[in-house]
Amino acid sequence: MPFPLPRPLHLFSLPCLLVLLLTTFTTANVEKTIFLGPPPITIPTPHPPIDDLGLARLSPSHPIIRTYLNASFPTPSSPGTESWFFLQNLHPGRRYEVRLCWLATQPTTFTLTTHTLTHTLSDPILFSSLTNYSSSRLTSTSTTPDLDIDINDAEKPFDNGPISDSVLFLRVRAAADYFSTDAELMRTVPPVAVDVILDPFLGNVFPRSLVPTACYGVVVAGVAILVGKWVVGELGRVVDDMAVEGEKEGEGEREEKKVQ
Repeated sequence: MPFPLPRPLHLFSLPCLLVLLLTTFTTANVEKTIFLGPPPITIPTPHPPIDDLGLARLSPSHPIIRTYLNASFPTPSSPGTESWFFLQNLHPGRRYEVRLCWLATQPTTFTLTTHTLTHTLSDPILFSSLTNYSSSRLTSTSTTPDLDIDINDAEKPFDNGPISDSVLFLRVRAAADYFSTDAELMRTVPPVAVDVILDPFLGNVFPRSLVPTACYGVVVAGVAILVGKWVVGELGRVVDDMAVEGEKEGEGEREEKKVQ
């Protein structure tokens, strides 16, 4: 005959609810590249040639850019649409990562690579890609102001002498990765909303911006361990109580048989 569960077993729903409340759901994709800050190079001022490219800039003091990147379906001659960014004010020898985050509702394959200034300007393929993107960007921003450029105006030096800085170019290649019955979506790939994040490593070991996440994970793990120990203890106590009750019932039955 079934018997009602003891009250402690009903409390098992409490830790389950706690785990569900502490669980976060991933709604975005992430691609990244890890690199070391290169040796500094001399950049002439005023009006350095980098400014003429009109690239969005990332630096430790301005580490996040939210923007839209063009994408296209890959072909043998073109594996995707390329976008360029300029990384500046880096610390030589320090480890960094650039993360690119985008919504999972926009299936896209991103490839991130970094290139030094001298390598980019001397490589015909990279230089051609950079100039093509720069021309397209300058043309579009001439009619629609780009906030990414305005954000970094404060970082331009006031000294007319040459400056020495650790810089890199970041190339992002975006390839559409979906199939749709919508003919228009297959003809024209919509721009992808992205966050581009420059993140220095602490001690060249762990990304700085992920420290709060790591602390949160440690707290959640600690709570889970404590809850798990409590549940195991409660279940063990219930099992012991049931065993004692069973022994008492058995002794009672034996006493009844002796009386009979």
